[in-house]
Amino acid sequence: TVLSQVTQESNTPFTARSVLASALLGMDPPELPVAQLVRLTGLFGISENRARVALSRMVAGGEATTDGSGRYRLAGHLMARRSRQSASRSGVTTDYAGQWRLAVVTTSGSTADVRSERRRALAYARLAELREGVWMRPDNLASPLTTNTGLDGDVEFMSALPSDARQLAARLWDLEEWSTRSFALLDRLAALPPAGPDVLAPGFALSAAVLRHLQADPLLPEELQPPRWPGRQLRAHYDEWDTRYRSTLAEWSRASGTP
Repeated sequence: TVLSQVTQESNTPFTARSVLASALLGMDPPELPVAQLVRLTGLFGISENRARVALSRMVAGGEATTDGSGRYRLAGHLMARRSRQSASRSGVTTDYAGQWRLAVVTTSGSTADVRSERRRALAYARLAELREGVWMRPDNLASPLTTNTGLDGDVEFMSALPSDARQLAARLWDLEEWSTRSFALLDRLAALPPAGPDVLAPGFALSAAVLRHLQADPLLPEELQPPRWPGRQLRAHYDEWDTRYRSTLAEWSRASGTP
C-alpha cells in the first residue's frame, strides 16, 4: 500500500548529518535549539552523542554556525541549497516569449573538479545538456544563472529559438518520469495525514522526498508542459500538508519540553 511504502522509506537509514541538515533546511529561519535537533535525530535511532558529534563537524565544515546559546543555524553551501529549495518549492517563473537560454562551454583541458563544479552550477540553474558542453533551457526564469557561480570565462551565454521547443524539452528532460513520480508523491501525501507523533519520522522522510523531487522540476513554461502536468498540484498539496506537519512537530516539541 501507499502507506506501507511511506513507512518503508522512513525506515531507510538516515545519517545524523542528513537528519540535522534536513531539519534545518525545513525551518524558517533555518535554525533550531540543540535539544530539539537531538530529539529529532532520536526519531531515527541516532544517539545524542552521535548527533552532537555531527553538529560539531557541521560547524567545523562551515555547514552550520552556533552563537553559543545552544542554537544552530545553517551556513555555507547548505544555505545556498536552501535558496534553491525555496525556489523549487515556489515554482515561480517569468513570461516566456519563445526564446531559450543557451550556455556553451568554451574552455578545454579543465580538471575533473572544475568540470564537475561547472556541471553542477549549470544543473542547479535548471539548464539541461543537449550534448557535451552545450546546455539549454526556456528563458522563463528570473535568474537562470547568477554571476557568482565561478563560470566566468568558462561559459558563453546566448539566446536561441528552437524550431520545435516542445520536442526539445521532451528530449532534454524525462518529463514522463517526473510526472509519474509526482503523482506517486501526491498519493503518499494523501495517505499520511500529518497529525500525531507516529507520523513524525515517516513524515520527515516524505517531506524530504517531495523537496528533492521539486528540485528536479525543469520549471517549463505552460506551453511546453505535457498534459496534466502535476507541478502546481504537487506544490499546493505539499504546502498544505507541510503546514499541518510543522504544527504537529511544534506540538511534539512543546510536549517533550524542548524550546
